[in-house]
Amino acid sequence: MRKNATSLLICGLLGGLVVAAAAFPAAAISGLTAKAGGDSFDSLPSELKDYSSPQITRVYASDGKTLITQFYDEFRSDVPLKDISTNMRAAIVAAEDRNFYKHHGVDFKGVARAFVNNSGGNAQQGASTLTMQYVRMSLAYSATNPQEIVDATKDTPKRKITEMKYALQVEKELTKDQILERYLNIAPFGNQAYGVFAASQIYFKKRPKDLTVGEAAMLAGMVKAPTSFNPTIATGYTQIKERRDNYVIPGMVTMGSITQAQAAAALKEPIPRQVTSIGNGCIAVAKSWGFFCDYFYRWWMGQETFGATAYDRERQLKSGGYQVVTSLDIDAQNAARKRISEQISDNTRNAILLAGVEPGTGRVRLLAANRKYKLDDPAHPQNPLSPNPALRKQKIRASYPNTTNPLITGGGDIDGYQAGSVFKMFTMVAALEAGVPLNHTINTQVQYHSHYPVEADSPSACAGTSDWCPKNAGAKEAGPYNMWTGFGMSVNTYFVPLEEQVGADKVVAVAKRFGVQFRNSQDATYAKSAATWGAFTLGVSASTPLDMADAYATLAGDGMYCTPTPIQQITSADGTKLDVGKPACTKATTPDVARAALDAARCPVGDAAQTGDCHGNATAPAAHGQIGHPVYGKTGTTDANKTSSLIVGTTSLVIAGYMADPDYQNHPDPTNHYQVNGAVIATLADALKGKPKVQFKPPTNTLAYGG
Repeated sequence: MRKNATSLLICGLLGGLVVAAAAFPAAAISGLTAKAGGDSFDSLPSELKDYSSPQITRVYASDGKTLITQFYDEFRSDVPLKDISTNMRAAIVAAEDRNFYKHHGVDFKGVARAFVNNSGGNAQQGASTLTMQYVRMSLAYSATNPQEIVDATKDTPKRKITEMKYALQVEKELTKDQILERYLNIAPFGNQAYGVFAASQIYFKKRPKDLTVGEAAMLAGMVKAPTSFNPTIATGYTQIKERRDNYVIPGMVTMGSITQAQAAAALKEPIPRQVTSIGNGCIAVAKSWGFFCDYFYRWWMGQETFGATAYDRERQLKSGGYQVVTSLDIDAQNAARKRISEQISDNTRNAILLAGVEPGTGRVRLLAANRKYKLDDPAHPQNPLSPNPALRKQKIRASYPNTTNPLITGGGDIDGYQAGSVFKMFTMVAALEAGVPLNHTINTQVQYHSHYPVEADSPSACAGTSDWCPKNAGAKEAGPYNMWTGFGMSVNTYFVPLEEQVGADKVVAVAKRFGVQFRNSQDATYAKSAATWGAFTLGVSASTPLDMADAYATLAGDGMYCTPTPIQQITSADGTKLDVGKPACTKATTPDVARAALDAARCPVGDAAQTGDCHGNATAPAAHGQIGHPVYGKTGTTDANKTSSLIVGTTSLVIAGYMADPDYQNHPDPTNHYQVNGAVIATLADALKGKPKVQFKPPTNTLAYGG
């Protein structure tokens, strides 16, 4: 009897509150505030903090249309109300708040009803309006610490009262349509779908504006309990079908949003038992774009523009809603992967690694390898054990066919690879800067006795000395050579004395200006005091294809070194175009020196120099004919063909290709190292099809012939 009397008393009190609320809503809630304890209603906050719900960052190729991947913490992308079907708007009101258009933020009758019901020990009822639910989610997203999140979501009387106060203020500041739009963009729909855009994609593979009555009713029904109403599990399927068919759709009819005939048709619409898997990050990238995506991600994580710490930068990437148009040329990238596959299998320890850079901007146009960018499944590994005996003994697996290591660009544990004679370009530039002309002639020998020191027992030491005595690859590489012919035939005994003449430290300084990174700790030590580093000109320092593509692009860029960038344009969520990632170029050498070095570099790839004569000296003579454009470049190999390289470029694109064993670089490669040549040449030919042939600018006679 006492319990019943108490309930009657509460009913009476709440009845009075409901009547009073129409004219005095704040006063009505003050009575409830007193029962909840704590501060008075007037002292409760009413202004919501500004918040930004996490948004998807989308990453596109250079055409601005081809989606490479997307990054997100929550799969969400806000859409305006005009792009959300009227079916969805009506369904969410029918499912969550049928008095939405009648109240001013708080449904006092609903509050009274829920209070009486819940006090009577019955199944718990809620009385949260759409506006109050929006407030709750907004408070959670604007929280600055864990306690604020708890306070915003914990089921307590005080939280309810606080929500009511906020809701009344929100309704004064926003229209019903604005509240509905914000609600639909912030609400969770399960299966990693946040907001109606994501839900439409994941459950129905369509845009919100195209949702049918049945689809909208299902999504609206899920908001109350996204996990329980998950249609991909048996119990969830049964529950969401029941809620859709017996509550949401009938509610839409009752509200006059749809006809009985539309309702009957909606009841027949299927409910999906499977959802679309939405890729996230670089592992989800299709085709051969994963290594470029990885390069972009590493670049982003190094930009202070997006935050002071790595954590801040990643949060910006995964929640900032950026539109990123990258520098990736899809056609060139796809051609590179195809041409590599024609030369070598993915299931081989030897890797062909290609990087393409645009001169004058540093934009990275392609990154390709005979590897799949993916994690090897530890339960069912495809990768064999490493060919390196030390790693093999530890049961460490190789990086083929699957890897996420930055094999082409370097970073992490990847220092790079010895590229061989492509480094002779730096010696040539240093000599030209010192005033040594292209026609400078040296009467070379098969072996040259240098003044650079090596270990006395080194195989490359001159007999009985600790002097370095480099050799040429063959006996025919002896006699008079100048820079055109010496570079064309890659004569070691031309470039070592030339390096002695200008100073090895000057040569290393050029390499630094041209972007060589010296990631290897031993190389970095040598580079600090490089006067005796004679072997540098023969390419013993580790580098990556991206390093060297960009270095050679500096020649076609008239001596301007441009930091490599994966970016064409980044636009923030509010439409602001950012400057970060735009070309950043510095003068690495003079235009005339760059043009002179490039003129000599036409010889190795079968083209004709403009100011001199190659005399048929070329180590990749087929390149010019197959590409059909003015070209320049250089080949390189290391001892016993451990690695080999080819760089070929035009005024618009430079491609560097390496062939190496990333897992065991000191192992002599028994395969045909010319495979990398075929991949590079064919890729550049494909990339330039239909494009104009642009001639290089010639150097002055001063640098060609000494005036």
